[in-house]
Formats: sequence, C-alpha cells, structure tokens
Amino acid sequence: MSRVAVRVVGRRLTGAVPRRGLSAAAAAQHGVKVAVLGAAGGIGQPLSLLLKMNARVSRLALYDIARAHGVAVDLGHINSHASVSAHQGANQLSEALDGSHLVVVPAGVPRKPGMTREDLFTMNAHIVAELAEACAITCPQALLCIISNLVNSMVPIASEIFKKHGVYDPKRIFGVTTLDVVRASVFLADLKGLDRSAVEVPVVGGHAGKTIIPLLSQSLPKVDLGQDQIEMLTSRLQEAGTEVVKAKVGEGSATLSMAHAGARFVSSLLEASDGHKGLVECAFVRSEETEAAYLSTPLLLGKRGVERSMGLGPLSSYEEKLLLAAVPELKAAIRDGEEFARNFK
Repeated sequence: MSRVAVRVVGRRLTGAVPRRGLSAAAAAQHGVKVAVLGAAGGIGQPLSLLLKMNARVSRLALYDIARAHGVAVDLGHINSHASVSAHQGANQLSEALDGSHLVVVPAGVPRKPGMTREDLFTMNAHIVAELAEACAITCPQALLCIISNLVNSMVPIASEIFKKHGVYDPKRIFGVTTLDVVRASVFLADLKGLDRSAVEVPVVGGHAGKTIIPLLSQSLPKVDLGQDQIEMLTSRLQEAGTEVVKAKVGEGSATLSMAHAGARFVSSLLEASDGHKGLVECAFVRSEETEAAYLSTPLLLGKRGVERSMGLGPLSSYEEKLLLAAVPELKAAIRDGEEFARNFK
C-alpha cells in the first residue's frame, strides 16, 4: 500500500470516538483496559469522558492524586458499557495500572502565562518519571501514550526509565502530537474555505515551538499556497498553544482540543491493536530519520504499537530548513530528558 493510500485510510479516523459497529458484548470479550493517569485534571476529565464513550474500552481506570473518585462516579452515570474505577494517591497507582492494555498520561502542571518551557520541564519531569516507573513495573507491555508537557523531553524520560527496568520497547512508547495535526488541518481548511473534517496535514518534528513542522506540501487534499500563507500557517501552528493560553486569560491552556486529540490517537491505537489495517497517526517516538533520537513522523500502527515509520516523505525547501533548525532544539530537549532520567531515583 502506498504512503498516500495509507494516509487516506487513516484520515477516516478523525472522529474522536469512532464506534465502527463494535457491540458492548464484543468489547467486553476483548477486555480492553485503559488507564488515565491524571484523570481529574483539565485534560484528564474530558479525555476520560471521550474514552468512556469509546466502544473498544471495556474498563476505564482513572488515577490521580486527588478527586479521581468524583470523576469516576460522574462518568459512571453515563450509559455506555465501559466500567469505571477510581484510584487515588500513590498507594493505588499499581492497582490502576494492573492489567492495562493502554496507559495515557495527561498528568502534570498545565502551561500558564509567563511560564517558560524550562519551568514546565522542572515541574513535570518528576511526575512523568514516577508514573513511567510504575508502568514499567506493573504493565510493561501496555502501550504508553504521553501527553504531559514537554513531550520532547517526557518521552525520553519514560524511555530511559523503561530501559532501567529492562522492559524498553520503542514501538510501545508514544508522545501524543495529534493536536498539532488537528490544529494544522483546521487552520488550513479555514484559510481555504474547506471542510475541516476533510483536510489532513501531517506534522513532524516535535511538540514545542519551532520543532513543530507542518508539512503543508503533503496536505490531503493538495492545496495551492503562496509562501506568505505557508509561513503564516506555520507560525500560527507553532504558537497555537500560546494563542489558547492568552485567550483563557490565565485560566488554563489547551484542554478540550487536547482531550479530543488524545482520544483520537488512543482510538487509532486501539483499532490497530484490534487488527484494523492501514491506520496512520503522527507521534513522537524513537527515530532514525535525523540526528535527533526522537522525532514525530507519520506512523503505520499495528497490533503491538508502531508497525513502521512512514518517514518524512518529500519535503519542500522551506520544510527542509524548518527541520534543520528544529533538530538542535530537539536534541537539547531529548538530552535534558535522558539526563534527568539517569539521575532519577
């Protein structure tokens, strides 16, 4: 199957909670357990709601240091078939993870006005390292999807923790960058007056600032753009997180759109795990595409996670320059994560 053909198949999955005719009985037979770590937070709550409605999830385990019980009771009143359990505090973390097929991690401190990426790293690195260690011990075969910022550093942290425990599988650890794809597709569709649900723009690189690189030359459908439009769309995408933070006037960052993007990615992984072919999503994973040890590229998903990277494809000269500029920043963020993990106890 050609790269373009695979992407067309994958584009049908843009709905956050595709049901594809899977009955409650069939889902229960599959016994798919998903754990959400940070379920009571701004992303965790709407993400948990979307996952509760996903026909492939039979058990939903909600973990947080506090308030997980209230979220679980609230979701438990929804008449979809997935059972919901609450797990609060570090002593209940292993219980939440036990038997999980997929773990999604939105836990951490959200970005606030004036907060630097270094501030986010300092606050969230300990959280992600502790949660990754629990996963490595309790459910090392689970697919691990990391949303927590900074993704460019948090994925290397989780990977190094798994290496320490001798259970590292690069095909199973993902940094969720789907929000960049969703945003780029919306921004391009709005600019050209197209149906938002019918546009898909792959986004490669990383998940912060200038490491976010929309491949507008590879959009589906193909759209003619002037260089000024390309640069405007690229700049807007790279600053989209700040756009939301400013719009919320200090009251939070991207939560609803991130929850949608996270649910879309999880849904694609679950469908691929269930044997559906041709599903492609961009994600930040171990990579050999550039000098950066991790990179977001389109990935063909399979039963055990990454089936193969679809690579970068043919880049425009502008996209090549963006990638060249992004690699040093990616390498620095990756190095920060790996060094933190090596010193973590």
